[in-house]
Amino acid sequence: MARTLISQTQLDRRSGKIAYWTVLTLVVAVFTLVFLGPLYWLVTGGLKSTAEVIQNPPTLFPEQLHPDTYATAWSKLRMGRLLFNTLYYAFGALAFQLVLDVAAAYALSKLRPVLGNLILGMMLATLMIPAAVLIVPQYLTVLDLPLLHLNLINTPWAIWLPTVANAFNIFLLKRFFDSIPEDLMAAAAMDGATPLRALWSIVLPMSRPILGVVSIFAVVNVWKDFLWPMLVQPDPANQPLNIGINSLSTGVPQNVIIAALAIASAPTVVVFLVFQRNIMAGLTSGSLKG
Repeated sequence: MARTLISQTQLDRRSGKIAYWTVLTLVVAVFTLVFLGPLYWLVTGGLKSTAEVIQNPPTLFPEQLHPDTYATAWSKLRMGRLLFNTLYYAFGALAFQLVLDVAAAYALSKLRPVLGNLILGMMLATLMIPAAVLIVPQYLTVLDLPLLHLNLINTPWAIWLPTVANAFNIFLLKRFFDSIPEDLMAAAAMDGATPLRALWSIVLPMSRPILGVVSIFAVVNVWKDFLWPMLVQPDPANQPLNIGINSLSTGVPQNVIIAALAIASAPTVVVFLVFQRNIMAGLTSGSLKG
């Protein structure tokens, strides 16, 4: 029998049911307001006039709808170009992460190199370092790439390379690969499959849920980043959404900027709503073996 704070006998009573549904409704309503409130404010802010956006106290509903603000934001802030740049950077980073992070996680999980646990521990230790601390050494690295002595500023490589070795994604992938039965790997080895063949034919087809999660994380991390692209992409023609909107916002009305921010936020919200079940399945599928 499941153990809960309130016994089933108390829940079966009329007073227990009323209390249960009242508390549940209040909790759901509060969390809905907390999470959806900012999105509502963002979308409706783009539908208001400039005067209404800046007035105090603010209005809960637009007094008069101005949907043309979104069209103005799209053209005036060159949202099409900025969106293309962001997709280019995001999916480039995704491609590198899928190749290199999967290879690292597979090696740590199935090939088990010498000092593999120490290497994994050192990777996870980097998660304890604040991202702001790494800004200066990363910038100096892309400014003068060691050995090759290349300046990567204002190139896609300045965004792609720092995202390649993602310790959190490697850890997620390794945990999932650990849950794949060793009997399958042994059977593949007996049939003459090399480790690379086993990865391609057995591990990757079984790992679609976690690969989907890692893909979403990789895309969203690039999509929402602000400080690093601002440092390494000074040319407005090469900037992603967040930086481009900030660079082109001088002299632009407040409601147009809010509409542009709503447009920039829409793709990630849609991706989450469409793939939320896959995200939860991928995060929990590797937690249990068998």
